Amino acid sequence: MYDFIVVGAGFAGSVVAERIANVLDKKVLIIDKRNHIGGNCFDYYDGSGILIHKYGPHIFHTIYKDVWNYLSKFTSWIDYEHKVLALINGKKVPIPFNLNTLHKLFPEPIARKIETKLKKKIGEEKKISILKLKKSDDKDLKLLGDFIYENMFKNYSLKQWGRGLDELDPDVGERVPVFISRDDRYFQDRFQGIPKHGYTEIFKKMLSHPNIEIKLNTDFKDVFNIDFQKGKVFYQNEEFKGKIIYTGEPDELFNYRFGKLPYRSLKFVFKTIEKEFFQEAAVINYPNDFDYTRITEYKHFTRQKSNFTTFSKEYPQNYDKTVAGKNVPFYPIPTKNNYELYEKYRRLTLKFKNILLLGRLAEYKYLNMDLVIKNALKLFDEGISNAG
Repeated sequence: MYDFIVVGAGFAGSVVAERIANVLDKKVLIIDKRNHIGGNCFDYYDGSGILIHKYGPHIFHTIYKDVWNYLSKFTSWIDYEHKVLALINGKKVPIPFNLNTLHKLFPEPIARKIETKLKKKIGEEKKISILKLKKSDDKDLKLLGDFIYENMFKNYSLKQWGRGLDELDPDVGERVPVFISRDDRYFQDRFQGIPKHGYTEIFKKMLSHPNIEIKLNTDFKDVFNIDFQKGKVFYQNEEFKGKIIYTGEPDELFNYRFGKLPYRSLKFVFKTIEKEFFQEAAVINYPNDFDYTRITEYKHFTRQKSNFTTFSKEYPQNYDKTVAGKNVPFYPIPTKNNYELYEKYRRLTLKFKNILLLGRLAEYKYLNMDLVIKNALKLFDEGISNAG
């Protein structure tokens, strides 16, 4: 019998497993229903030799030195700072919306006037959410907020989430604020980069320990049984008294006892062409035009030299675990009702002393990669290592 069982081989589960194996010298089993490790960060070389991200672009960035140092034990880095364009009114402009975007989209006299007010009322190199701009008592700043909302957020949100921004948690609007700067970078974090040999290689190194066993193509429901009355968990019909770190959907863990938690899924359509580059940036967003939300061209990340290039179009869709192509959950849908439903599952988990929830799906939070790693390291330090 194993000391720990981890459900899910993405960053959440893999970081915890690596720590348990290397620091505690305990035996860990990782199970994952997919046929590969790495979760949604999985990448691979396609038929043309281009390293692509199967589940959409993943750019690593963090303000946390400890997270950067931890991950750097498993990879060297390509020095990459992410820049994104969006097609707005026929022009490709930088996002998040900044002063460069302002001057590209507005007549120069109006742009100068708004820039002056932004600097005076908010400050240079500061950020403000569009929702706050929309509520501004200054007519010019409100005009700006309304413009950005209508042209950059409104339709993009409808495509991405299947609902309007006003139906979602305000934190969603805070994720891409207006930046009062000429800095075109999508992130201003101190540490940014792309793993030199890809994300999958990180996971291979992370999990290459004799204490770690990995079972792919394995659904946890086929090997686990939960006794709700006794508060016990059975693995292959034998009571499991070690800890289980669960990184999947909590509603599935408990057989949808309180109903289904909604998630959004994505469909990626990949295409390879004989051309050095297809577009001028790694990612170009399409808030208003077309059914897809963005196009990602992967050679911009890897700086590979090739006469071919591969890009993907990204189509948001509802998650449905019973339908192939829609059965990968990407994003918890951040609404008040969904959070309340999640809380029921979280409280139910507390009745099982050996089940710990971790990761974007299990915590029902829209977490970036670095926060997933940060939370995994914290869980290990405070909830596993100290618990003995």
